[in-house]
Amino acid sequence: MIKFVYFDLGGVVDLDFSKTNKYEEMKTAIGVSPAQSQRFDNWFDIIESDLCTGKIDFDLEYENIKLTLADFVDRFYPNPSIYPIIDIIHQTSKIGLLTNMYPGMYNSILDKKIIPDINWDIIIDSSVVGLQKPDPKIYELAEKLAGVGGSEIFFVENTKGHIDMAKTFGWETFLYDPKDCEKSSQDLLKCFDEKVKS
Repeated sequence: MIKFVYFDLGGVVDLDFSKTNKYEEMKTAIGVSPAQSQRFDNWFDIIESDLCTGKIDFDLEYENIKLTLADFVDRFYPNPSIYPIIDIIHQTSKIGLLTNMYPGMYNSILDKKIIPDINWDIIIDSSVVGLQKPDPKIYELAEKLAGVGGSEIFFVENTKGHIDMAKTFGWETFLYDPKDCEKSSQDLLKCFDEKVKS
């Protein structure tokens, strides 16, 4: 029986860079030239894990190009199609966020009011706990905080690698598609209903 449902934030509760060209648009907006593009990508790939685990903070600079938290958060927008689904799920299960975030990102999202006004039972922000998906330790922490076993957790996530790790813990999962959020939200509700009834 499902007792706890974790949601990813970016790409599920909010729509972010997932399955869009927003990252390329952001690079252009902050002044990354075509000649710098690959070097910038390599640099960001190296530092992103440290951002997600709170080891480094914004503001960042690479080859005189400044990169701020706002450059990311300003490109997030709400996903209202999932709001009523979360409300329905919350009627029978506790709910939480299990999300990879950069330092200050969650509070910035709250300030911009681009997340539903929901009383989450648990919020696991990677930059706060110092762990990130798909590190097994963050799933262990999620189970401990939820106080339930793996088979009693349902996880809604838009990254397959994060889903795959959750499955190794026995979690029920749903791979959310932010490119078709209306359909994905309805499919999520059907999937959740099936898991609850099974």
